[in-house]
Amino acid sequence: MAVVATVKLSKTYFLGKHQVEALGGVDFVVESGDFVAIMGPSGSGKSTLLHLIGGLDTPSNGEIHLAGQPLSLLKDKQITLLRRRNVGFVFQFFNLLPTLTAEENITLPLLIDGKSIQKYRERLDKLLNLIGLNERRRHKPEQLSGGEQQRVALARALITEPAIVLADEPTGNLDTKTGTTIMELLRRSCDELGQTIVVVSHDPRAASYASRVVFLRDGSVVNDIRFDPQFSQAQRLRSIIDEMEKLES
Repeated sequence: MAVVATVKLSKTYFLGKHQVEALGGVDFVVESGDFVAIMGPSGSGKSTLLHLIGGLDTPSNGEIHLAGQPLSLLKDKQITLLRRRNVGFVFQFFNLLPTLTAEENITLPLLIDGKSIQKYRERLDKLLNLIGLNERRRHKPEQLSGGEQQRVALARALITEPAIVLADEPTGNLDTKTGTTIMELLRRSCDELGQTIVVVSHDPRAASYASRVVFLRDGSVVNDIRFDPQFSQAQRLRSIIDEMEKLES
């Protein structure tokens, strides 16, 4: 089942009188349980695509179906509600509230949506164990390292059991070792929780955790690789690097 589907999706910006086509007629489908990485040179439209499919921006042309709903037929309030209940976001900067503990930051989406935290207690405990922060659940962001904060942000994205998690450069503000931990957690959330994930990254090592990599250039999809399940991570990494070299040549 498709969690996200776009048809001839386009986005045009105007910088003064200058027109910039960020995306030009992109067809893109993400099936339930997929772990997809979106890659491409700077300015290729990666983040624009992510923001559009997450309902954070509106397209110039084309259609987006999110969790079975055509966004073009929904009002702003309906899109907000659909996004809140079906999409978990992880960004490069953690966006945690400094006055809340790790546990409170994770459960914030439940409060915003009027849901009972008690009903999600078992999932909260499972997520805290998944990210390895059960013993630091009452620490505030200033008491956590950058990697720990990003792990809290990931658990926050997962707490509502969303149809899809969208991660925009989730390792971009982290060192290599910590970034690896985050990608391993995303991989585990896909494998162990059945979570559907789309990650935008410029880093081939981060993308190598995905089962499928979509390559953009100049606002268009130029390649879409689904890896053989038997491929090692080293084989996936080599394939990604080779493709990126072609794009940048």
